[in-house]
Amino acid sequence: MILSPETLTVALVALLIDAAIGWPDALYRRISHPVVWIGALIAWLDRRLNRGGHKIMRGALAVAVTLGVAIAPTLLLVRLLGDLPLGPVLLGVLAWPLVAARSLHDHVAAVARPLQQGDMAQARQAATMIVGRDLSDDPAPIARAALESLAENSSDGVIAPLFWAAMAGLPGIAAYKAINTLDSMIGHMSPRHALFGRVAARLDDVVNLPASRLTGALFVLASGSRRAFRVMWRDARRHRSPNAGWPEAAMAGALDIRLSGPRSYHGIESVEPWLNPGASDPDAADLGRGLTLYRRMVLLAGLGLVLLLLA
Repeated sequence: MILSPETLTVALVALLIDAAIGWPDALYRRISHPVVWIGALIAWLDRRLNRGGHKIMRGALAVAVTLGVAIAPTLLLVRLLGDLPLGPVLLGVLAWPLVAARSLHDHVAAVARPLQQGDMAQARQAATMIVGRDLSDDPAPIARAALESLAENSSDGVIAPLFWAAMAGLPGIAAYKAINTLDSMIGHMSPRHALFGRVAARLDDVVNLPASRLTGALFVLASGSRRAFRVMWRDARRHRSPNAGWPEAAMAGALDIRLSGPRSYHGIESVEPWLNPGASDPDAADLGRGLTLYRRMVLLAGLGLVLLLLA
């Protein structure tokens, strides 16, 4: 199914429920979360398969198994529920935990509040929950890290899941989240995963190509800023990631700040090019403006789904 009323309904229902209530703590305590279930499978496959030779092939097998386990139940659910009068709505409810619009907002807001109050220690602690880089109590690097996480995860956690739900319904969003979780767990260049996670990393790059550009475009539209478009078009390809640069550059242009740039991981300096070089570093007020821009972007995405559904 490609952009059918049924798949668009799945995406829209998932977004509406997530925006309204997120994933409640009580529910998490009772049944955890589907991404945690997928992560447990990936961790088990990593322990069992990531050994000996032929690591690229072993990693490809881990990807295939994870995708099979994630997709197979959703195909059965589509078969059982899809033809019911409210089948697409029910499938949208099942897709709801795979959209992270509210949790992303809440995690970044947890950084913004203490930063605006001048509580650098609390702001830094909250920021370490969403980024892995080294942070001091300086407000600029904290705000920059939080804004970069907000921009990049707007694609990975919100627009890409909605895109694949709109394209292929519940199986599409389940497959996307499995790939994205594989990338986050084994798709990095550590000595253990450089070969084993190569297929996962490349596949994640491919499935995020359309949504990352769409997210950048939505940030541009939400800002109403020509500068946001100019900076995105000029600087997005300078980012180390083939995808993250689009929403991050759009965010940098919309807020007229610089993002990316040098950072440190476990004391090791990583030299990255600036997005929107020449602009100032972000501060607490810019982080608040970034959250406002994010809310507008998510609203535009929801309105886009409604318009496509009515077309």
